[in-house]
Amino acid sequence: MNYAELKSFYQGRRVFVTGHSGFKGSWLSLILLLLGAKVYGYSLPPETEPCLYELLGLKGEIRELGGDVRDFRALQKAVAEAEPELIFHLAAQPIVRESYRFPRETYETNVMGTVNLLEVLRFSSSARSFLNVTTDKVYENRELPEHAFSEEEKLDGFDPYSNSKSCSELVTHSYKSSFFSGESALRISTARAGNVIGGGDFAKDRIIPDCVRDTVEGRPIRVRNPFSTRPYQHVLEPLLVYLTIAAKQEGYQEESGKTESSEGARYADYYNVGPDESDAITTGELAELFVKSWGEPASWESRPEERAPHEASYLRLNCKKLRERLRWEPRWQVRKAVEETVLWYRAWHEGRDLRSFTEQQILHFLR
Repeated sequence: MNYAELKSFYQGRRVFVTGHSGFKGSWLSLILLLLGAKVYGYSLPPETEPCLYELLGLKGEIRELGGDVRDFRALQKAVAEAEPELIFHLAAQPIVRESYRFPRETYETNVMGTVNLLEVLRFSSSARSFLNVTTDKVYENRELPEHAFSEEEKLDGFDPYSNSKSCSELVTHSYKSSFFSGESALRISTARAGNVIGGGDFAKDRIIPDCVRDTVEGRPIRVRNPFSTRPYQHVLEPLLVYLTIAAKQEGYQEESGKTESSEGARYADYYNVGPDESDAITTGELAELFVKSWGEPASWESRPEERAPHEASYLRLNCKKLRERLRWEPRWQVRKAVEETVLWYRAWHEGRDLRSFTEQQILHFLR
């Protein structure tokens, strides 16, 4: 879907976003505002400093309703107040290494947060379309060379983060089968996205934020696992997919610009969301692309860790279903994704107007 089609569907819609103040959530919230949606956010305060949500000046433009997805009553109250038509579930503990430090909190947030939201939506009369955003790490990964995971494969992530997202998928599948199977029921999908990069991510233990921090502080980029392969994509790629899935499963028809609910059921499914397989590159290759895009004084070096927690060394996605069902093709290949990411961080480093810069980057991508 392009900008005009998205605006035709989302204009005036009531949209509820959990995790709206996080990295992905901030980008999604700004896109929804550009499309004319009425955005309701439910999230804990941002944990990073700087914080993308604040840099974009989104506070005050989004109706903030809380809160912690582990708090069922607060979530119930927020959904009742918002009366949303569309729900994007992004709230999560999203860092693999943090999940080793805080496994119980990770499961509480990623599993029970999903249970709580679906239980609230079970009694909502307004909700029409729900998307649960998970991860490409939900699969049982035996790290077979050249293997690309398809949606039918076994879900069993290794570390607490990945495994909790596998559980979130299974919870969603169960609720969908048990409570949302009727013709007029809430349409439900999950999106298993590959590794995202893009401006405004300041989380710790992620490769691009680490590249930025080391470079602006005048030291070589320290790459822990230069040979780990990941499906890297710009954050706008999966966000466009999320917006498209939510619209299509409610029955939006691009040709007519109308919504026919009966046409939407076939789009409610489980989707891998990743780049072309050629864009699944090593962390070292990504660091090299960053260095070339940033220029002097950026450089990188391999810094393996002793006793590092387990992280998969090889991961690719098969996105055939997404391509065929939604006629989707990625717009920015990995080199372009890194270039656009570096442009954003340079704008931040130079003190430019990030709201305007980010809006222009979004419109450039969507158009």
